[in-house]
This record gives sequence, C-alpha cells and structure tokens, in this order.
Amino acid sequence: MKSWCRVRMIVNFVNLSTPLGLLIALAGGCKTRRGTDGLYLSCGYRIPFPLAPAFTVGNVILYRDAEEFDGRPELLGHEARHATQYAWCLGLPMLPMYALAAGISLALSGDPASYNPFERLAGLAAGGYEQRRLWFLRG
Repeated sequence: MKSWCRVRMIVNFVNLSTPLGLLIALAGGCKTRRGTDGLYLSCGYRIPFPLAPAFTVGNVILYRDAEEFDGRPELLGHEARHATQYAWCLGLPMLPMYALAAGISLALSGDPASYNPFERLAGLAAGGYEQRRLWFLRG
C-alpha cells in the first residue's frame, strides 16, 4: 500500500469517519470487504438515503449494486478521492460541509454536484455527473 493511502487510512480511522462508515454499512445491510489502498467496499446498501448509487464515508465506499463498479475503475477512483477529502476535512465535519456545498450547487444549477467543490475535485465525469450550467445563464 502506498504511504499516503496508509496515512489516509489511519487519519480516517482516528477521526471516526471510517468507523461511522462501517456502522452505516452494517445498518444498511451491506456485505463489506477490503479493497485496495485501505478502502472498504460495502455492497448492497438498502437504505433509501442518500439517493446516489454510491457514496463514501471515511474509507468506506457504500454502493447499492455490484454492477455499479463493474468495468468502471474511474468511479472507484472518484470515491477514493472522497475518502481523501474526509482525511483533509478531519472526518465528520465533511458531512455538513458536503451537505452545504450540495445545497448551494442545487440552488445554483438544479443539481447537487455541478458546483459542489467536493464533487468537482473528485471528478464530475468519473462520478457519473454532468456539468450543468448555472440556472441564470441558461437561455
């Protein structure tokens, strides 16, 4: 494992975001296995919130259907970048920061990802998002 991935893994465990992610995976009925670079892959998430087919909490990537990742290494990379964002945001503060950014993006474009800096830094296209125009610039 790369040293920065090991640091991310330790930081996200200490800041409690990975333990929270594992608890959410358990509550969501996921089958969890270890992935690469200190990530956990949790398949079969059954809780209807959030609406996204995949999301990350700490070093835990939760997704509804195994087919979401089949043949899509860019999506795994996108979610791994979110795991790094949890380390940079010192863990749990990432949740309200992400919610605020998604709300602002939704107000600006009708889409929670297009102007959300967390999604933009993780790669919109890699996450399956399209860049929407600001609502006041649409013609």
